[in-house]
Amino acid sequence: MISVSEAEALIAEHMPARGSERVALARAAGRILRQPVRAETDLPPFDRVTMDGIAIRCSDPLPEHFTVAGEQMAGMAPGAAAPKDAGDCIVVATGAVLPVGCDSVIPVERTRREGDQVRLEPGYRPERGQFVHARGSDCVAGQEVLQPGVRLGPAQMAQLASHGYGQVEVAATPSIAFVGTGDELLAPEAPLREGSIRRSNDTAVAAALSLHGFDDLEVRHVADDPAAAGDLLGQLLDTRDVLILSGGVSMGQRDFVPGVLESLGVRCIFHRIAQRPGKPMWFGTGPRRQAVFALPGNPVSSLVCAVRYVRPALLEAQGMRPAPVVHACLKQPLTPHPQLARFVPVRLDHGLDGRSLAEPVPTNTSGDFTAIAHTDGFVQLAPGSTEVPAGSSLPLYGW
Repeated sequence: MISVSEAEALIAEHMPARGSERVALARAAGRILRQPVRAETDLPPFDRVTMDGIAIRCSDPLPEHFTVAGEQMAGMAPGAAAPKDAGDCIVVATGAVLPVGCDSVIPVERTRREGDQVRLEPGYRPERGQFVHARGSDCVAGQEVLQPGVRLGPAQMAQLASHGYGQVEVAATPSIAFVGTGDELLAPEAPLREGSIRRSNDTAVAAALSLHGFDDLEVRHVADDPAAAGDLLGQLLDTRDVLILSGGVSMGQRDFVPGVLESLGVRCIFHRIAQRPGKPMWFGTGPRRQAVFALPGNPVSSLVCAVRYVRPALLEAQGMRPAPVVHACLKQPLTPHPQLARFVPVRLDHGLDGRSLAEPVPTNTSGDFTAIAHTDGFVQLAPGSTEVPAGSSLPLYGW
């Protein structure tokens, strides 16, 4: 049995890196960037007006009034209008090029216009450069504005669009198969019969993955039959990059999954982690370096292992830069296990001081999805013999 940190390190060591592909910008949202992105030009590409009003050339003293000498609206070419002397102003709109010879913009609400004459609000004194977004103040041509490994969210997508990237290189998404094992498992829509339960692990794990961009996911089920499992898993090893199994990895007489996987050429990297829930977790690599995760069958154990190990490993294999671990403060004390790491579901709240507060939500068993449906994730307690007091900061993993 290995520790949580050892399990993480072994998974990272044996996860095959994903390739990349070029996709249209419209299909890139949520993907992992695999190329540097450089500024096509200075941004903004000109001195840009940021308020509707008038553009002037500051002088001391200021004229008693200004005379409108033209206008420069958004989209007009530079030089559409320019002041001839210090008493002239140019009517401007937000987004317009700052007129040649002007160095300040006065908001329209600070002025009163009568015909071609514009007077400033009494006592108002403009400053040079006000309400002007200077050329190149965001970035300059050739500057690296995005690095490989970032997830492409709204802000990053705007960067790509503003610099003319109609296509972009992103990490290829792995093809994944999820296989639930067990004679007792029924499809969600099937009527219940005595001694059976409906499958939920596949739905929960698929949601945990698809919310992070892993949507090439085939879901299968196999009974507690080693021969049938061997046939199905052999087919999936031929067609899929990643296999995730649930059930059949503990110590019972029907826990046949490790033996079947090894008979198919899947090499065991580790079996069993010093944690609760999820101790029986198994990880290995297939003949074509496929990653194979065999999770416990209990629903909470399966989902915890998927969130704690599978999802981060898939993201890092795509080249995503590791995110800093989020922490939350306990709202009430918790008792650690002497030898095992504990993963405790929590509901999040936020204190007036801005801290994230984690309220433990006890589950009835590791099969209790009812309780965790009202939680936001889980905290990790290291093994120990001393109660962890309220206020302690613990690593937090969101569902």
